[in-house]
Amino acid sequence: MANIEFYRHQLGDEEFEAVREVLNSLFLTTGPRTAQFEKEFAEFLNTKHALGLMSCTHALELAVEGLGISAGDEVIVPSLTFMATANAVARLGGTPVFADCEADTGLLCARSVESLITKKTKAIIPVHLYGALVDMHAMRDLADRYTLKLIEDAAHCIEGERDGYKPGQLGDAACFSFYATKNLTCGEGGAISTNHDDLAAWLRSARIHGMSCDATRRHSGAFKHYDQEFVGTKANMNDLQAALLLPQMKHIATRRAERERLAHLYETKLQRIADVDFPKIPTGCISAYHLQTAWVPAQLRDTVVMDLRNEGIGAAVNYRPVHTLSAWKNRHDCVRIPLPNTERICASTITLPLYPGLRDDELNTVVDVFEASLHKAKQQIAA
Repeated sequence: MANIEFYRHQLGDEEFEAVREVLNSLFLTTGPRTAQFEKEFAEFLNTKHALGLMSCTHALELAVEGLGISAGDEVIVPSLTFMATANAVARLGGTPVFADCEADTGLLCARSVESLITKKTKAIIPVHLYGALVDMHAMRDLADRYTLKLIEDAAHCIEGERDGYKPGQLGDAACFSFYATKNLTCGEGGAISTNHDDLAAWLRSARIHGMSCDATRRHSGAFKHYDQEFVGTKANMNDLQAALLLPQMKHIATRRAERERLAHLYETKLQRIADVDFPKIPTGCISAYHLQTAWVPAQLRDTVVMDLRNEGIGAAVNYRPVHTLSAWKNRHDCVRIPLPNTERICASTITLPLYPGLRDDELNTVVDVFEASLHKAKQQIAA
């Protein structure tokens, strides 16, 4: 029996020492390390502003609120995503409208989006899935033609590019995740980037309850009373999180390159197996290679996933269609259209281990067990 985890982080001595330095310093909350990370992250993305937060969910909610979306507004989102994308809209009183994805990539389909635009539509949230970017030129064109806001869910796509653009460069805001299994991780955490000065100023205050100054400014310089300018939330990144992230910034390119090498090795081996396919990376796209997914016949998928786990292979399903989950299928205000590509892909997807610490021999074992599990599942169906 194999013992190959779904994910292993690459945190080590650099991160340990960085956290130790914070523990020996004054600030555990938002302080100089957070400021340094925000500066480096904005420079990496080539955006004017980046703000560290507690999660990508906070980033999405703040983006929705900061861009003026409220009760009665519709926001077009993919159903092939994690539930947080739709939740952020609903929690601010808006209505998510689920669009279909492209058949060969799984990315949000511009034609499907345009068909759903109404007078109530206020924004589009494209999701850069598995590491590949949505066609942001097409989304920017739709947003400009219909006067819509454009929020990028880039939880999977810190290192991605398409047509020379990175996440956040064409959208009004981009939201990032540093969750435990992400390419850049601090266990839990997130960030939001934007090129809009006014939005960045609002976000800086909104993440600390709407206060006029954060902890570093309240505890430095001359005494001055703070004010609360509006009702915000509590979502600011702390220096312990930033300390974990900063050393990883130096390794972004090399670790992405290793995931790309492993992904190409996977694809070379997977394409030899009958009845297996996988998402295509669009032309002009540099993927972040966050997840390695494979598509198998839908009637075999759950059996194969269970068998892989029984054999000690970490496997997952990314994702179930959001519009089919109980919280959404029972909502009376959801706009319902057929989403054939989304439902087909979600019914057939299996996610396999992919991370820089995965050895070639482990990858070969994953593929061998995967092929054997698929063969076994076919025999069970035929019996």
